[in-house]
Amino acid sequence: MSKAIIIHGGWDGHEPVQVAGIFEKLLKEKGMEVEVYDNLEVLDDLDFIKDFHLFVPIWTMGKMTREQSENVSEAVAGGMGLIGCHGGMCDAFRENVLWQFMTGGNWVSHPGGDGITYEVNIKQSSSPLTEGIDDFQVCSEHYYLHVDPAVEVLATTSFPQVDWYHSTNKKVDMPVVWTKRWGHGRVYYTALGHHADILEIAPVSDLLKRGIDWVKEGKDIALRDGLTLDAFRSDRPMY
Repeated sequence: MSKAIIIHGGWDGHEPVQVAGIFEKLLKEKGMEVEVYDNLEVLDDLDFIKDFHLFVPIWTMGKMTREQSENVSEAVAGGMGLIGCHGGMCDAFRENVLWQFMTGGNWVSHPGGDGITYEVNIKQSSSPLTEGIDDFQVCSEHYYLHVDPAVEVLATTSFPQVDWYHSTNKKVDMPVVWTKRWGHGRVYYTALGHHADILEIAPVSDLLKRGIDWVKEGKDIALRDGLTLDAFRSDRPMY
């Protein structure tokens, strides 16, 4: 049976326990065995975490050690899927640049705070991850992120909605949902999920379910084809 690991903690305002419960339910519905932890120490053991098919981090802010981030990076590069939402993944471990590089972006602002009504625009492309899903509205925090240009953007939203210093710039389409590759592993992120109930809205839940399948497939392929990290190894400094 495929196994998933969920780690929750950090700032309580993002309801990490409730969000973990939603992810656990989705993963079990996919037939996965799920282990849930409320600490980061479990990431100290690379041999332990690289055995999982999928990793869900739900940890806003906080601090991750260099060794822990390197272990996660190694496990994901080996095929373990990485999927997360909102601040639990891309406002996590603000001082850890390897984490930001791997996840594909980091939060910098939410102009207007909670309660902003905005549209999420689905990018219709060849990706089956968005097929049949239409644009939709949410009322939540409107996340402004610094995003890796290497990501594949699946959905966007328009800024500005609220006037502030940033609004003197031209209108921008900000990524809301994206995918990224990391070695043999797959990364999936949605900026939605300030509170747990947002993740249960039909379009958001549908996107997450497809994301789970997609990131898990990376591990399946790595195991099936006996893929190693030899092609990625380098003795040059990377960060």
